[in-house]
Amino acid sequence: MSNRQHCIIVGGSHAGAQAAVSLRQEGWNGAITLISAEPILPYHRPPLSKAFLCGGKSDDELLIRPADFYAKQGIEVRLNTRVARVDAASRTLTCDDGTQLAYSHLILATGADVRRLSVPGSELPGVCYLRGRDDVLAIRRHLKPGGRAVIVGGGYIGLETAASLRKQGMQVVVLEAQSRVLQRVTAAEVSDFYTRVHREEGVEVMLEAAIDHIAGGEAVEAVVLSDGRTLPADLVVVGIGVLPNVELARQMGLEADNGIRVDEHARTALDDVYAVGDCTFHYNPIYATWLRLESVQNATDQARTAALAICGKAAPYKTLPWFWSDQYDLKLQIAGLSTGYDQVVIRGDSRHGRSFSAFYLREGRLLAVDAVNRPKEFTFTKRFLAEGRSADAQRLADESVDFQACFS
Repeated sequence: MSNRQHCIIVGGSHAGAQAAVSLRQEGWNGAITLISAEPILPYHRPPLSKAFLCGGKSDDELLIRPADFYAKQGIEVRLNTRVARVDAASRTLTCDDGTQLAYSHLILATGADVRRLSVPGSELPGVCYLRGRDDVLAIRRHLKPGGRAVIVGGGYIGLETAASLRKQGMQVVVLEAQSRVLQRVTAAEVSDFYTRVHREEGVEVMLEAAIDHIAGGEAVEAVVLSDGRTLPADLVVVGIGVLPNVELARQMGLEADNGIRVDEHARTALDDVYAVGDCTFHYNPIYATWLRLESVQNATDQARTAALAICGKAAPYKTLPWFWSDQYDLKLQIAGLSTGYDQVVIRGDSRHGRSFSAFYLREGRLLAVDAVNRPKEFTFTKRFLAEGRSADAQRLADESVDFQACFS
C-alpha cells in the first residue's frame, strides 16, 4: 500500500483504538490518524463505574495502550479535537480548530452519548452522568462517607454505580421507572435477584418511581418524585441509557437511525467509509436480526473486521455477542441475546444464594445465558451457542445432571 494513503479514525473509543492497532497488524503501511474529543488517550470504559470510581485505578492504569505504543506504530493521535464536518466527495474533513485533513479511508468510531434527564433542576451542579472519565471525576467531587446519592435508572450502569458508592460509605437510593430493574435486558428472576442483593447491601431500591423535579439552590439538594415524596441528595447520578452519535454520518448523507447502517464488513454506503462500535446498526446472522450493540466485545471485533476489509482481507463479522457486569462480589457474564425468549430456566438458587445461571429459550432453542458467579457455565454456553447446539430445559434445571450433558 502506498504511504500516501491515509486512514482517519474519528473517535478515541475502544473501537477507534482497536481499529488503529488492527490496521497496523493487518499490514496497513499508510498514515493513520486517530481523532479523539477526550483529553487522554483511549482508555478502558468498564472500570469507570467500578475500580476507577472507587479510586482503585489511575489514569495511566486506565489506558488501553501507553503513549509510546502509538508513537512506535506511527499512529498520530489528536486529543481534545472534534470533527466539525466531513466532505465525502473531496474526502476531506475539518476539525473544530479549523484544521483540514484529507483521507483515503475513513472509520467512524463515534460511539454513543448519555441520554439526558429532562426535568426541572436537572442542570443543577451535583447532577452527574457516567459515560467518560471526566464524568467520573465530577462524581468523585461529591463523594463522602454518609453522603446521600440518588441513582436515576436501574440498568447496569445505575446498579454498578450504586454498588461502587455503597463501597465508599454513601447512602444510596436507586430509582427505576419500570416495575423491575434491568427490565429491558433480563428475566424477572434475574431482576429480583439484583434487587434483593442491592437491598442486602444497604441500597434502597424504589420501583415505578417517576421524578417530578430536582430541587436545590447553588447545587442539588433533593429529588422530588411525582407522588410528592422527597429524597435528600448530595449527588444525583443519571443512567437512563445512551444514544448513538450519528450526526457526522447524517451530515455525510448516510442512513443512521438507530446507529449507522453497515454491512458485514463494517462498510457504510459510501466508498471507503466504515463505522464500528456502539454507533453502528448491523445485521447479526446468528440471530437473523438487525441490531445495535453497546459492548466492548462488539466494538473491538467490529474494528478488526473493518481493518481486515481495508487491508484487502475481508472476513464477515458474525461473532456471538457477550457482555459482563461486576457488582459487589457478583460477576455476571452474559452470552447471546435473550430478545424474544418464551422460557427461562434457572440453574441454581437465585432466591437465596449468589450463584446461578438463567438460560433463555425460544420454542426450545437456546438463545442466551446470564451466569452469575458461574464462569464455567458461561464459557461452555458461549461455545455451545456459537456452535448452534440445542439444550434440554429439564436437565438444565437439575444441578445433579452434568452441565455439558444438557446440550446436544
